[in-house]
Amino acid sequence: MSFEPKILGILCNWCSYAGADLAGVSRVQYPTNIRVIRVMCSGRVDPIFVIEALKRGIDGIIVMGCHLGDCHYISGNYEAEMKYNLIEKLLELVHLSDRVRLEWVSASEGVRFGKVVTEFTEHIKTLGPSPLKQASPDSELVLNLNALGRAAVDDRLRALVARKRLITLDHNVYDKKIPLEEFESIQNQAIFDEFIRQKAYLLLQSEPLSVKDLAGRLEIDAYKVLKHVITLRQRGSVALDRIEGVTPYYFAITV
Repeated sequence: MSFEPKILGILCNWCSYAGADLAGVSRVQYPTNIRVIRVMCSGRVDPIFVIEALKRGIDGIIVMGCHLGDCHYISGNYEAEMKYNLIEKLLELVHLSDRVRLEWVSASEGVRFGKVVTEFTEHIKTLGPSPLKQASPDSELVLNLNALGRAAVDDRLRALVARKRLITLDHNVYDKKIPLEEFESIQNQAIFDEFIRQKAYLLLQSEPLSVKDLAGRLEIDAYKVLKHVITLRQRGSVALDRIEGVTPYYFAITV
């Protein structure tokens, strides 16, 4: 039996959804694998929506919005582009970024809508079913996705992403414009660091662990893990559980 993927389409009301409607009335042929959610603007698509859909076993997610410069809300699709950039970088950490796509489709592009859906469906078919669809998905992948979900809602990370255009095209509060390459490097490191912190937090929810234990589970240097634990303690997310000999053990504070 051939694999028929489940694809989630998140379409903006003013352009892409209207383009899908035009495809329908024009009888444009495209695969029926897609299920559509309409939002008022593609900029409304939060990264956590995509991560939650993947956790529930959706094989592919495609977000569609107005072409850049044509947004009904002026800059909403630029917001969508920045959020998608964050989604892509987060999912690269767990090798799932190729299951998500961002496309621009206007209200008059019914044929393009059909073409985009067809191409994306074929792409997902070549990837095969989502690894989260299994009856017992890999526990490490589930842990990583949960950590990504927590990282995606972190206010500090969101603030960095939201200021990308301002900082790289205009200037920051110190009247300094940061080159795009430098900003990307800072952002990539911030995303990775937050992912590791949230993964450490989830591991500490299961049982108290030492920095050495965490370093083994996270597969990174113990000194770097210690810095993340210190950050989590400063946030009030982690506390000292006990000291065995000279080794401190930490646990996650659940709210």
